[in-house]
Amino acid sequence: QVQLVESGGGSVQAGGSLRLSCVASTHLSGPVCMGWFRQAPGKEREGFAQIHSDGTTNYADSVKGRFTISKDNAKDTLYLQMNSLKPEDTAMYYCVAYRTISGGYCARHESIYDYWGQGTRVTVSS
Repeated sequence: QVQLVESGGGSVQAGGSLRLSCVASTHLSGPVCMGWFRQAPGKEREGFAQIHSDGTTNYADSVKGRFTISKDNAKDTLYLQMNSLKPEDTAMYYCVAYRTISGGYCARHESIYDYWGQGTRVTVSS
């Protein structure tokens, strides 16, 4: 069973930056999609960034141009660099993954993802 462990959350003022990390307990071989979801209080969970093992990335419009998803395959670690943070980015952030047979495309719906981290909280104050 693969475990994902996030770190790097915290409190920051609007306009600031944070970098989240997610370490996988086991190397995920083969085509894999990894990504980040977030859930703000009273809102639905949102899948906003994905990265395929071939390097293809995809972002929701809400974070495009501000957030960057990346991976270090040697360390089995996923990253999320968040810049120009806004109060509406306040949420619990979850690292996710699933093994895929598709090339270059990662699903955004949460039901597709088999592995979830426990979440790390990000709070952005105005």
